[in-house]
Amino acid sequence: MTAGLVVLATVLSYVAAWAIGIPALVPVLNTLASFPFMVAALRRGDLGAAVARMLVWAMTMAACATMSAYVRPWETGRLFLWGEAYRAEMFAWVLSGMGAESMPSRFIPQQAGHAAVFTLLAAATGGVLAMPMGGVLMNEMGTYAGSLAAASAHPVATLLFAWHPWAVIRIASFVVLGVVLSAPLLSRVLRFQVDWAEARRLAAWACGGLVLDVALKTLLAPTWQRLLLRTVGW
Repeated sequence: MTAGLVVLATVLSYVAAWAIGIPALVPVLNTLASFPFMVAALRRGDLGAAVARMLVWAMTMAACATMSAYVRPWETGRLFLWGEAYRAEMFAWVLSGMGAESMPSRFIPQQAGHAAVFTLLAAATGGVLAMPMGGVLMNEMGTYAGSLAAASAHPVATLLFAWHPWAVIRIASFVVLGVVLSAPLLSRVLRFQVDWAEARRLAAWACGGLVLDVALKTLLAPTWQRLLLRTVGW
């Protein structure tokens, strides 16, 4: 039941985003759709439920952003912060194989920077500012995936392949870290208990996921680019 409410609220956040048409408000609306559900689970001491709800939120954002870009690719790039720039970068990579996606010397510092900023925001603000950052990154990825499918000879396969497996692992890892690192401040402000042993276990798995993300991206990105190019039919 709660998962359905998270899905509904997130979908409505995109409806509101399209109606308002202000890019800077999109990640704020996305966050408002999910933050209360995370807090409610944490206040009950149910860290696992909080993580599960935020994973549902992330999957719903992925679907909404991707389908928006599939149906209205150029308008979506303008609605989502940095959506057009990210789409252009990734389209160039799919076409040529050249770009940060296939260059560990470029993507590792970039991803490490994102992880550092995200975790600091989660810990310092109880997730209030980390979640909008996550929304921006999700919407960037959705803009690329949906737009690539719209330009593809095989859109269904492209929709699947454009969500690179290492990116999915990274998203899940960010979600878990965001919830776990939000808990200390929220627990002090709202006066609830947290199972810190479970929190440490989840954080360890999430950090392992970030390492796996880098390893898979380093090994598979060049092959994945060729797969995407064949699938798109360019």
